[in-house]
Amino acid sequence: MASRLFRSILARSCKTSTATVRVPLCAQVGSRANYSTEKEHLAQFPGAKAPYTEKLDVLEPEVENGIPIYRVMDRDGKVFDLSHEPSIDMEELQHMYKSMTMLNTMDKILYESQRQGRISFYMTNYGEEATHIGSAAALKAKDLVYGQYREAGVLMYRGFSLDQFCNQCYGNTEDMGKGKQMPIHYGSTEHAFVTISSPLATQMPQAAGSAYAFKRAQNGLVVICYFGEGAASEGDAHAAFNFAATLECPIIFFCRNNGYAISTPVSEQYRGDGIAIRGPAYGMATIRCDGNDVLAVYNATKTAREIAVTENRPVLIEAMTYRIGHHSTSDDSSAYRSVDEVKYWDQKDHPITRFYSYLVSKGGWSEAQEKEWKNESKKKVLEAFARAEKRLKPDWTEMFTEVYDEMPEDLRKQMVEMEKHVELYKDQYPLKNYVKK
Repeated sequence: MASRLFRSILARSCKTSTATVRVPLCAQVGSRANYSTEKEHLAQFPGAKAPYTEKLDVLEPEVENGIPIYRVMDRDGKVFDLSHEPSIDMEELQHMYKSMTMLNTMDKILYESQRQGRISFYMTNYGEEATHIGSAAALKAKDLVYGQYREAGVLMYRGFSLDQFCNQCYGNTEDMGKGKQMPIHYGSTEHAFVTISSPLATQMPQAAGSAYAFKRAQNGLVVICYFGEGAASEGDAHAAFNFAATLECPIIFFCRNNGYAISTPVSEQYRGDGIAIRGPAYGMATIRCDGNDVLAVYNATKTAREIAVTENRPVLIEAMTYRIGHHSTSDDSSAYRSVDEVKYWDQKDHPITRFYSYLVSKGGWSEAQEKEWKNESKKKVLEAFARAEKRLKPDWTEMFTEVYDEMPEDLRKQMVEMEKHVELYKDQYPLKNYVKK
């Protein structure tokens, strides 16, 4: 039902009144009507699924309109078509909004803490909150998540606590990774969230493999794999798309197209119509949505999940959004984009502002609630931050453990050498900050 709904949207979006508009071939509805469908006129090549034609057509990459971007609300939170307004109860809508705003508050505090030298690294999620929460709300709790590194909101929505976020960023004794990972490299078995790894796009073929395992297990679950438009240029992305399509895996590839791959703008990243155009090329169902519209993201992800589960095939979602913050604390985006550009997206088309207006119009939120929640959320983050900062670091020998099931001899020798070194120069190391075994 939901997949037919999106197909009807695509069909309507391609209709024009008097002007002739060029649309992508993958989005043209009924464009093959001029071709014969008789068997003798259809290609019999193993690698082709197309009719013959006696007209030489050149498929041009430039199109005037591009693949349509699905949205539910305008910038003021007003729903265009009530039939597309998802049936989400008010308590759940408030949970979604609180997750988005709590994420924003945590980002501000942890970003500033890195600037003060209290943690080593951080990445904010400013401007992309709707892509996290809208997609997370449409998934089942046990659907497996592979993130890239800017999906903290998915974990927050699923119940990963502020203490867990702060402990990981500090790498203290309560960090589940025991300080082995950089900050923001979260992971949680309880929340079905695979631990983040730094190399770009490595999660994509891994996610396709997990989805294939889900297919064989017939467990009714899907895998969702998040990535940015920059990661889509990696070879791993293409391998993942092809494996998932040919093996018919229940996976959602969720692209956050935020305009920049660190300092590389999309104009230098690709020449085609974004990432969505690649879906049909790999034989995947594809949806492009407004990533700043949390309801559109929710509908798109819910539809994609239905297709993945019921039809056992991959779906590509491209959520068009904008990265308001710097790429990370190692980046200064003012070197490659204007302040006015950032200000526009922050003030005119922010996903939190849009969702706030929607909730207020539904009677589910108020200015008084907003003020109270802002104070409460800030207090909660600061308290969790203070607790994490006071905790000791894990015993330094933990760096040698849990890499292998059984520690190999060469690693064991390194640990012995390190123990002798630390004992000899113990006055040069802040050992008081570490737990002793």
